[in-house]
Amino acid sequence: MARIAPKAIDRYPWPVRWVLRRQVRKYGSVLAPALLWGRLPGPFLGMLGLLGAFGHRNPVEARLRSLVSVRVAQLVGCDFCVDLNAHHVLAAGGQRDKVAAVGRWRDSDRFDDRERAALDYAEKLTQRCDAVVDADIGTLRAHFSDDQIVALTAWIAFQNMSARFNTALGAEQHGFCELPGESPDGVTEKR
Repeated sequence: MARIAPKAIDRYPWPVRWVLRRQVRKYGSVLAPALLWGRLPGPFLGMLGLLGAFGHRNPVEARLRSLVSVRVAQLVGCDFCVDLNAHHVLAAGGQRDKVAAVGRWRDSDRFDDRERAALDYAEKLTQRCDAVVDADIGTLRAHFSDDQIVALTAWIAFQNMSARFNTALGAEQHGFCELPGESPDGVTEKR
């Protein structure tokens, strides 16, 4: 349950209400984070614009961005984000068994070297970004262009902000993706 109660829908400013109505049409209901972010209309609408910009001609494919997002969400503890991003991985052609194995990617044969490099980088940025060293960027360069590395870094940073906001304020799962999930230590649990 969210730690901050939503306002009545008619108490949000009209641009936020417009977004909430679109969510109902797209997802069947308003998403929990929108009711929290909607209390800050300017940053909320700016964040949605940034999210749209990340999707427009992003040099890193959506499936990989979403896979990395699942891992960031697991590390931060954002069940809403795991749920939504697992759904996005599958929508982008990813495999259920791969999504279910993200928490133990180091020990799984389901991930290729490019995915491993991105997941390792995502973990470092999420856990302690000052642990990133030149060798990490070198590892990424074996699989990504410099533009892709910048895009991946920006995406991971954005996901950290979003997941940390949602987790701190208790944004609830939506039920997008019924998959067995894994905690960051690789123990399977129902998400």
